[in-house]
Amino acid sequence: MDSNATLIVSLIVLIAASAFFSASETAFTSLNRVRVKNMAASGNKRAGKVLALSENYDKLLSGILVGNNIVNILSASLATVLFVNLIGGKGVSISSAVMTVVVLMFGEISPKTIAKQNPEAVAFALYPLLSAILKLLTPLVWVFNQWQKVLYLILKPADDRGITEEELITIVSEAENEGDIDEHESELIRSAIEFNDLTAEEILTPRVDIVAVDVEDSLDDISNTFTESGYSRIPVYSESVDNIIGILHEKDFYSLRDKKTVREMMSNPLCVVPTTQLSVLLKLLQKTKNHMAVVMDEYGGVSGIVTMEDILEELVGEIWDEHDEVIEEISEQADGSYLVFGSTSLDDLQEVFPFKQEFDCVTVNGWVLEVMGRFPQPGDGFDFENLHVSVEKVAKRRVELIRVSAVSEDEAESK
Repeated sequence: MDSNATLIVSLIVLIAASAFFSASETAFTSLNRVRVKNMAASGNKRAGKVLALSENYDKLLSGILVGNNIVNILSASLATVLFVNLIGGKGVSISSAVMTVVVLMFGEISPKTIAKQNPEAVAFALYPLLSAILKLLTPLVWVFNQWQKVLYLILKPADDRGITEEELITIVSEAENEGDIDEHESELIRSAIEFNDLTAEEILTPRVDIVAVDVEDSLDDISNTFTESGYSRIPVYSESVDNIIGILHEKDFYSLRDKKTVREMMSNPLCVVPTTQLSVLLKLLQKTKNHMAVVMDEYGGVSGIVTMEDILEELVGEIWDEHDEVIEEISEQADGSYLVFGSTSLDDLQEVFPFKQEFDCVTVNGWVLEVMGRFPQPGDGFDFENLHVSVEKVAKRRVELIRVSAVSEDEAESK
């Protein structure tokens, strides 16, 4: 075999080696570590070895980059010799152009595209040879790692504070978009991530909507309240709802009504402040074996109540039972507008109609009152950013129902 043929064969081997290192880099960078951990836990020995190699990522990446640079430099040098042998002095510039295209096409883009499509399979296939090469390159990798440590000391990079909540939510969204998890799973994970940010005041049933009984009510009246409301637990107050003195369980009421008074049947209420985090409140309810908490304001009055069901619904979505009337809080109409109940969470409205301005209120009713600055009447309306809002129903000094329509940018600017 003549020298040119030897050079051509050597170039092919070096380009293949470049493709090997490029595919390895992309495969291990894109590796789904959770999936590989599960495979390793299921007894896949290759998965365990791949996982162990990927955990020392700095060493792995240094080895791959050292190997890739060595083969690329060698291929460029051999290509120059080959083209000079074939066409003389012009071979230097021509070899640079040709090798740039060849290395990019076959040594970088193609192998990385293939590895990106199925990183686990590629990593498993390349592991044995890659592991052997990394052992051979250990002395060089060690030198570069020491240099890396020197740079870290000089530059003093900021402490790695781990992944933030926003970054974690972004990862969940990307996983949903890529089809790794479905919409329901995405919402469940997102709710769990955001759960610790929620407080009692954001999910409570307000004072005016509390179904409660007076401790002096007759047993028949209390029985009717249980029947009409469908609730299994009802707050008991003395003189005013601002003075809740206990929680009455339906089971206790019907089993003990002929033996004990209401005061003797009810249990002591768990009282919390509006800013109590739901994660803390859930633990309190579990610890005290309660299913309901009374939220007190700073003046000692009652702001509302929060039940165990309310808290769980923040995690898993609405929980309907046989007594609940299933209501869509935000419903799209035939004309493209949306009917929205005033009790709807403002966060839920913003999922459908995102807007920039922030508000302190929790519900759509509070938002309308804050924007309008007064109690509206049916038929009143206002424009807000790219939305037109009209009040459909008002009751008990609260906005019960509104209609929201999206307005085009041209229409919004003309108003």
